[in-house]
Amino acid sequence: MSFRELLRETTVADKAIFSLLLAISLAGGLFIRDVMPHGQSVTIEVDGKPAYILPIDIDRTVAVEGPAGDTTVEIKNRRVRVKDSPCGNKFCVKQGWVQSGSIICLPNRVVVTIGHKNGEKIPDAITG
Repeated sequence: MSFRELLRETTVADKAIFSLLLAISLAGGLFIRDVMPHGQSVTIEVDGKPAYILPIDIDRTVAVEGPAGDTTVEIKNRRVRVKDSPCGNKFCVKQGWVQSGSIICLPNRVVVTIGHKNGEKIPDAITG
């Protein structure tokens, strides 16, 4: 069945339900973004051990030594990113800037997490 045939066979009720579900999904995303707490610190761990706990409101760049080499972490404008890493696939670098959650570089065993001042992790929209 082609897309045109599918559109021809949908009823007004189908389109209304689809529109309603789409609107609820978008509203939920906006609601979660405003309701979830914002992080106050950045915790950088290497091999599961904390290497740094830094305030998120002070811009800086730090080099973290992991098993594969140095991973460069940048904090700027209350966001964090992995600027460079010695890993081959560079998924951690491609993730870009984050304002909540974690960035994980598995090959270099570096985990960057945004949390509270004392380093404890804040819940995300999925785990609550």
